[in-house]
Amino acid sequence: METILDKITAYKKEEVAKRKALYSTDLLEQSIYFNTPVVSLVEFLKRPDMQGIIAEFKRKSPSKGNINLYAKVEEVSIGYMQAGASALSVLTDEHFFGGSAKDLTEARRFNYAPILNKNFIIDEYQIIEAKSIGADVILLIAECLEAKELSRLASFAKSLGMEVLMELHTEDQLDKLCPAVDLVGVNNRNLKTFEVDIENSLRIAALLPDNLVKVAESGINHPDTVVLFQEHGFEGFLIGEYFMQHARPQEACAKFIQQVAQKSKKKLSYEN
Repeated sequence: METILDKITAYKKEEVAKRKALYSTDLLEQSIYFNTPVVSLVEFLKRPDMQGIIAEFKRKSPSKGNINLYAKVEEVSIGYMQAGASALSVLTDEHFFGGSAKDLTEARRFNYAPILNKNFIIDEYQIIEAKSIGADVILLIAECLEAKELSRLASFAKSLGMEVLMELHTEDQLDKLCPAVDLVGVNNRNLKTFEVDIENSLRIAALLPDNLVKVAESGINHPDTVVLFQEHGFEGFLIGEYFMQHARPQEACAKFIQQVAQKSKKKLSYEN
């Protein structure tokens, strides 16, 4: 039975072939962003004055349908950063998630912050494209890639100065980790069924290498969940749908981060 992920991957192969024919890599490399130094997601997630929230701009998804079709990138991304988010994540897939490369470039224009290009990357061309539109970090999904493919793509991204977030969902995908990976994300959403189980991050947490920054992804809709993940060594928390389902996502983000900060501080005072 064909899964949603199978459909996305098959579509991406066709999409990449079409984009290669339209926009050469030479053209992409002429972008003002291509030779701009990246803003480090690793460094921002380790900042003690922040809560590690990676706030995502997402209009729709295959599992939820339309979430917030008419949100404005400028308004929401600036609001996210003013709210205290550590970084931005921008969906650039158009067919399944309603995003675009323009969304990420617009977020880049208005914000000095690490920006993750949230896409299904299967080809080096997409990494060149990500750099050309202003991304600092790419996402490589273990579920979509063989170990050799993931290692090749991660190394290529590093050669462009970018950081690499490898996303996994199950313990056996840990075998795909390679030296070029900077951050490892545990997705609580099963990419085959799109069902969410936040316990997934807790199960895998103890198996993750100490030298990599750990990011919990999907299904995070309560500050207590972030505090719990912090106790298990996670430093980054990717949140999109919970914020975007509000009329003003930036305000939901500000309230959430404030609550996380209060709960983390309260817990520290108890422990001391």
